[in-house]
Amino acid sequence: MTQTPDRIAEHYGSLASVEAVSTGLESVGYISSEDISTAIYLAVHLRKPVLIEGPAGVGKTELAQSLARMLDVPLERLQCYEGLDESKSLYEWKYGKQLLYTQILKDRLNEVVGEAGTIAQLTGKLATFEDLFFSHDFLEPRPLLRAMEQKAGSILLIDEIDKSDEEFEAFLLEVLSDYQVTVPELGTIRADVPPIVILTSNNVRDLGDALKRRCLHLFIGFPDVNREREIVKARVPDISDDLLKQLVTFVHELREMDLRKRPSISETVDWARTLLLLHADSLDEKLVRRTLNVLLKYESDIDATANSIGSMARKAASSTDESRLPSGYPSFT
Repeated sequence: MTQTPDRIAEHYGSLASVEAVSTGLESVGYISSEDISTAIYLAVHLRKPVLIEGPAGVGKTELAQSLARMLDVPLERLQCYEGLDESKSLYEWKYGKQLLYTQILKDRLNEVVGEAGTIAQLTGKLATFEDLFFSHDFLEPRPLLRAMEQKAGSILLIDEIDKSDEEFEAFLLEVLSDYQVTVPELGTIRADVPPIVILTSNNVRDLGDALKRRCLHLFIGFPDVNREREIVKARVPDISDDLLKQLVTFVHELREMDLRKRPSISETVDWARTLLLLHADSLDEKLVRRTLNVLLKYESDIDATANSIGSMARKAASSTDESRLPSGYPSFT
């Protein structure tokens, strides 16, 4: 029997309120926002998937991983790509195992058939083995089916849905409509506890209206300065407050430039770890130029910023100097 949203929510008790979602995510190192926490809360209580759109590297996938850690449930991840089909996402049969068992049956055919006198009797005995070969023991579950079969619930991450074909998108709608799948040889398999479903998209292509109607929509963009500092501090706790402020200030100014790929949150975190490894306590032009390839992934972007790095590094370094001025003391830029 399909469970009601209230019954489902009982299995994810730590998501009882928007505030509980934020607190729980923070406990596993994910600094949420009110929009993010609200979307997750509604996803559970309305039993709807969440479609998360936004630039690469802003924490879409990390949100699903953090939810799994927070709830202590399995994370089933389906990485989408062009040509993804049912056999790679839902299930396929273990053909090698079936072939092995068929060979064993062939070698002992006389023993299996016994004294069957008629073709009908012979066919009846062999049919029992056909049922065996297409039982769950010979089934290879893929992420969609594994998520449905988790008795204590799970997080189903359908990553980069925009990279899949429209045909797969239509197939997915059918699976997520009632959180059940059909295996012709076994029948319908329903989720005892429907998974919390998170779909991510980097907007490689426009998604169909039907999928968007089925989902709650959430856009995660680049965070503001304060939230990004919190995120970096949670991931790199040993970084000093001064260096943290400087590097986040620098990254935010870098994102204002006309770049092929603006640095993501994950790259900000990587840069913070890089600066710690180099024992840096402040930004300077030489240090920034040496490590700029951690933030920028295209040579054209590095070339485009070459003439601005010095002034940007000095501006970032001065941001901590100004913060130390006594209250009411004038600052000059």
